[in-house]
Amino acid sequence: MEFAAKFRKLWNALFFKGNGDGYKRVVTGLKNTVIIAVAGLAIGIVIGTLIAVVRVVPKTNRFVRGLDKVCSVYVAFFRGTPMVAQLLLGYYVLLPLLHIKLSSLAVCVLIFGLNSGAYVSEIMRSGLLSVDIGQTEAGRALGLSFAQTMTRIVVPQAVKNILPTLGNEFITLIKETSIVSFVGAVDLYAAFNYIGSANYEYMMPYLAMALIYIVLVLGISGLIKLMERRLRAGDKR
Repeated sequence: MEFAAKFRKLWNALFFKGNGDGYKRVVTGLKNTVIIAVAGLAIGIVIGTLIAVVRVVPKTNRFVRGLDKVCSVYVAFFRGTPMVAQLLLGYYVLLPLLHIKLSSLAVCVLIFGLNSGAYVSEIMRSGLLSVDIGQTEAGRALGLSFAQTMTRIVVPQAVKNILPTLGNEFITLIKETSIVSFVGAVDLYAAFNYIGSANYEYMMPYLAMALIYIVLVLGISGLIKLMERRLRAGDKR
């Protein structure tokens, strides 16, 4: 009976008048959670791929060696500090110092993208190193430049090798969006926390929040497995 009463209270908070605008907050929170994770991963893949290429190219001149050191510092910072510290530092310190005004959602996308770039760079670097060196040599022998060899031959093969790990990175970003309320952004946690605060009942809102996260993670895992099967089928053909 007590569980049923708690469920009715959650239902009323979601769909009825008074504090019943909860479902709108949940929809907004879910949308923002997906936007931050997807956009953050996209930015991370671009940054991470560029860093990975810099890390694996031969260090033939001072410029490349200097760029490699900059990339190493970047990766060390974003992997060595908590995401919440990066978010607070960016929103409350760096952007105001630079006189840049962004919405809390845009700041979250930017910081999540920069953070993901550090992790994706190591993932991509391992993927690039997993491709046989003969592939690079064959591309160069055919007259392709180093950039063409990387973009047309090496990187596509590396992506196949690291696809499951990229899926794990996406799942991590989805779960880490629960900290964006520190800078005023509305995500799933902020939405369900509002419902709990408005009704003085947190158990059911938090259980519902956990269920939505589980569904999201299972959906991403299923999508990654489907992509892996299609890639394997393409290799066989």
